[in-house]
Amino acid sequence: MSPRSIRPSKITPRLPHPALPQADWADCYQLSVPAASLTAIEAARLMLGYTPFWISSLMRLRNLIVGPLLGLRTDTHDLPEGAEMIGIFPVLSQSERQVVVGFDDRHLDFRIVIDVEETGGGKRVSAMTLVQRKILIGRIYIAVITPFHNRIVAAMMGHMGKRLNALSSPPSA
Repeated sequence: MSPRSIRPSKITPRLPHPALPQADWADCYQLSVPAASLTAIEAARLMLGYTPFWISSLMRLRNLIVGPLLGLRTDTHDLPEGAEMIGIFPVLSQSERQVVVGFDDRHLDFRIVIDVEETGGGKRVSAMTLVQRKILIGRIYIAVITPFHNRIVAAMMGHMGKRLNALSSPPSA
């Protein structure tokens, strides 16, 4: 697989979506990967469990700004005990082909939906972000973070693709 194919494509999301029927903002990225067997939970762990320093730094900055200034959620303190987590996200539902993670907050509700489909020579993984903006702060927040969100999703999917590509490549002699 060439390095070019490790970059995800942005595609048009379909709304409404059952994971968040009231969503009024969405985006979706997809990537074909050379995996003979890959479940949605494995894809979600590969993608969402990867947090490079620059993403962690942006999230810390976000938390410093939105927590005190806007009173928005900056941690997962009110999740049910024993909730399964992938990275910082609680798993809301899962099947072999789809995993849904997300939070509800006072300014917006969001879901990340990871889908895995069979293709001729591997799998196609898609990551859809769904957002229901509840109040003006939610609209402003999405407008401000969208450029960062786009880069973060592309980086996390690209990392997943590189890892799967490396795992499927024969060892060099």
